[in-house]
Amino acid sequence: MTAPTTLLVGATGMIGQAVIAHADDRPLTILARREMDGLPEAHALLVAPPERWADIVAVERPAVLVSCLGTTIRQAGSEAAFRAVDHDLILSVAKGARLAGARQMIVVSSVGASAKSRNFYLKTKGETEDGLRALGFERLDILRPGLLMGERGGPPRRGEGIAMAAAPFTDALLHGSLRRYRSISGRNRRAGDPRADRNRAAGRADSRK
Repeated sequence: MTAPTTLLVGATGMIGQAVIAHADDRPLTILARREMDGLPEAHALLVAPPERWADIVAVERPAVLVSCLGTTIRQAGSEAAFRAVDHDLILSVAKGARLAGARQMIVVSSVGASAKSRNFYLKTKGETEDGLRALGFERLDILRPGLLMGERGGPPRRGEGIAMAAAPFTDALLHGSLRRYRSISGRNRRAGDPRADRNRAAGRADSRK
């Protein structure tokens, strides 16, 4: 039986790299805005500017779309630029996949995401989740990790560096319902498994079917 085709966006980040590392024998179609070195031969790389991604996804017709797209307001340079990636681009690619018949989407969001949040970052993440639910995927897996621990590409994020150093201590103080705010390794297989067999990664995944 042939495995359903899986297309990955956001492959250059920490979680995207984990998805690739743990894909095992499942070939991925990887859509990126720049070339990537060292990819296993089983995977296919498509390089194009983000504004073309939705059309390319529609042509590829994946059964499963995996989105590890994400930035920060500081890295993006403004709230508008952040929203263009974490909301607009994710929804654009998802719409392209859904219109082409994709049955499932797996997306990395954030703990605390809510369209009703007063925090712009969490509000944007929540609005993205709501937009994805409205697309009507047969299955939508929303992964909501806390602080992601591990090596990142791109410029260093000073605030995150401080938070990662303190994480072992703060994690020990988070119990009960607050456990979901604990840090999680960016290399955690469950956080990056394209099969996502209802893996809830310590309660940080919201699976809709």
